[in-house]
Amino acid sequence: MRARRQRVNRSDYLSDALTVLSEWRRDGVQLRRELACDDSQHAALTERIKVAADTLRIRPDIRRTNGHTQICLGARDGEALTDGEVTLAARIEDFYRTVTDTQVTNPQ
Repeated sequence: MRARRQRVNRSDYLSDALTVLSEWRRDGVQLRRELACDDSQHAALTERIKVAADTLRIRPDIRRTNGHTQICLGARDGEALTDGEVTLAARIEDFYRTVTDTQVTNPQ
């Protein structure tokens, strides 16, 4: 099993990362984000997230509710956020822009 990497200056690192990831909110030891997207965008986004999450060995909680995709990153058992979880949040932002821009510029 792979060890969870953590930074020494956790508060500075997380503050910097969350400043860049302004749409994500920190909820204790978890990062949360709600994204507005239709069903096809949700499917495309979820597929991209799963590939990246598998690579980083992270299990995000992804739910579809009332036309929104809700994402939660971080362990529920109280462990600190990892570099991988913050990295995945940044990748999700890129995936979301790609999926929503593709749907707008290339309607099917």
